[in-house]
Amino acid sequence: MEREARRAPGLPPDHDLVERLRDRDEAAFALLVDSWSGGLSRLARSFVATNESAAEVLQDTWLAVIKGIDAFEGRSSLKTWVYRILVNTAKRRGVREGRIVPMSSLAPIDEDYGPTVDPDRFLDAGHEWAGHWREFPALWPSPEQAALSGEVRAEVVAAVADLPDRQRIVITLRDVEGYTSEEVREILDLSVANQRVLLHRARARVRARLETYFAAVDAERVGGEAVS
Repeated sequence: MEREARRAPGLPPDHDLVERLRDRDEAAFALLVDSWSGGLSRLARSFVATNESAAEVLQDTWLAVIKGIDAFEGRSSLKTWVYRILVNTAKRRGVREGRIVPMSSLAPIDEDYGPTVDPDRFLDAGHEWAGHWREFPALWPSPEQAALSGEVRAEVVAAVADLPDRQRIVITLRDVEGYTSEEVREILDLSVANQRVLLHRARARVRARLETYFAAVDAERVGGEAVS
């Protein structure tokens, strides 16, 4: 039911789409290409070195969908199936380009563990309030400060782009494309724990970068007020 509820507006149910694709209905295929290519391209770019390579991965994915639709068994949603084809296609190309190592790269490694916030920012074990913040983090600008919105979006995009491959791929599917944890695990063949670790680390890194950005903005504002 959840998959059906999140189906893109204008798309018929999976069983109708699959039937039309098997009948080589060009309009149905064009509808899928228009609806899903943006998200597929963003995910492909997480695996390969250039936008051109991502475009070729996308093209190869849609060709594989056409060739493989008769074998689709419906054990997942059609969209998840297409995304898995793209992931497998992108991984192969990424390996050839030296962009990533094989699928084991999506399992967390040492850098995905450990504290996500500098332990020195918390009170020591012997303190009455051990484990609490030494100093509360600064408040972030409110959503009403629209002048910053474009810069903030750019900062988030840059932060995601700088993440390790494993974390970038998971956060792209969860927070950019809106997939559930179950769907991400299915697409990437990850365990519950691995998906959770990678997403947590990715979000923590993005938050840390935004915290640094907002601190700089606040310092600039205070400096400007002092000068005036």
